[in-house]
Amino acid sequence: MKLLLCGADILCADWSVIRGGFLGIDGTVIDYIGKERPAAAYDTEKDMSGRLLMPGLYNMHTHTSMVLLRGLGSDLPLDRWLHEAMFPVEARLTQDDISVGTRLAMMEMLSTGTVSFTDMYDMPRVTVDEVTRAGMKANLNRPILSFDPAERYEDNFRVTESLAFVKDCNGAADGRIIADFAIHAEYTSHDEIVRRYGIDCLAHGANMHLHLSETAKEHEECKQRHGKTPARWFADLGVFDSPTYAAHCVTVEEDDIAILRDKHVTCVHNPSSNLKLGSGFMPITRLLDAGVRVCIGTDGAASNNNLNMFEEMHLAAIIHKGKLCDPTVVRPEQVLQMATRNGALAQGRTDCGALAVGMRADVVALNLDHPHLMPNHDTTALLVYAAQGSDVCMTMVDGRILYENGTFTTIDTERVMHDLKASCARLFGEQE
Repeated sequence: MKLLLCGADILCADWSVIRGGFLGIDGTVIDYIGKERPAAAYDTEKDMSGRLLMPGLYNMHTHTSMVLLRGLGSDLPLDRWLHEAMFPVEARLTQDDISVGTRLAMMEMLSTGTVSFTDMYDMPRVTVDEVTRAGMKANLNRPILSFDPAERYEDNFRVTESLAFVKDCNGAADGRIIADFAIHAEYTSHDEIVRRYGIDCLAHGANMHLHLSETAKEHEECKQRHGKTPARWFADLGVFDSPTYAAHCVTVEEDDIAILRDKHVTCVHNPSSNLKLGSGFMPITRLLDAGVRVCIGTDGAASNNNLNMFEEMHLAAIIHKGKLCDPTVVRPEQVLQMATRNGALAQGRTDCGALAVGMRADVVALNLDHPHLMPNHDTTALLVYAAQGSDVCMTMVDGRILYENGTFTTIDTERVMHDLKASCARLFGEQE
């Protein structure tokens, strides 16, 4: 089917804006963008007057089903938060919990403009099924951990599950799902298993997803264990020989930044989570100046506590200005690039992340008829400094509308609420 979106402001790939323009979609792909009505005929026209069309957002590091743990362990430092609040509940999660958690998270993401996410959580096959039904895009994985230094690679059940997951699920849902490799972190891993896993990742031509130097404590304890930083440790074990995106990168040294640049590692900025957990500030200006690609993620809803990428863009743009006492750093265009095209490229989706002819029709519409969005002197500044996730009125993935004006077209919201109550009652003793 061919669809023409009419009368909208359109944020183009070079961040210029067409006022009152037309965006044409042929199936899954954008086939026209312009100020004038296209000559070609379209099956359906949709009036988008008073709307701004922008590329869909990429949440590049999250743990979707942790929406079920939203608010648990608030105001604890990372190590206590994990061991006292997260791990005990996560050990009780079932497939039904992962299912409803994924659906609830996708509702939150779609309603705030996210079209694709990179997850790191258990039972990813359940997530595959839910993403397939919902119509979103996602890079999913079965993360590995190893707590026994004597454990053999062949005996690590997480490795076995991860390799089988990549084999069975990569390219599912007509390519909307990409199966990645993932290592939880240095402090939950051991040398030989990480080295062997890195070799397998390279052999599969897959992406690698991991946590890196999230806190100073984690970073310094790695140096005590190995005599090197986490970045050097992963690099020396060959992990960065595959396309890698590393979450957090808060405590990285100058030599680490050189490693990340030379190995083409993408760093994922998680400003809300890093602030809430007291982890610190990613040295984003030093990374950008070195030529390191940066994208943005929310982290899980238990450490954020939401999956709203507009909030992450806002924080990513302003916190570094305040920390560095320099209002010129981290411009709106850079932040939008991080949240859209950079994320798509890091996921391995070269035809996504921008509004341009030939690109996938992953389109988000914002309602500009709100007082806080008037007047619009500078659209990129408006999006980063003023817009809210609640301003999203339509989210489209591959030319298919998945959310519009409060309605989800592919997710049964009543069923989600029912299943959510059942999960919370079992996990936390809350009454339905």
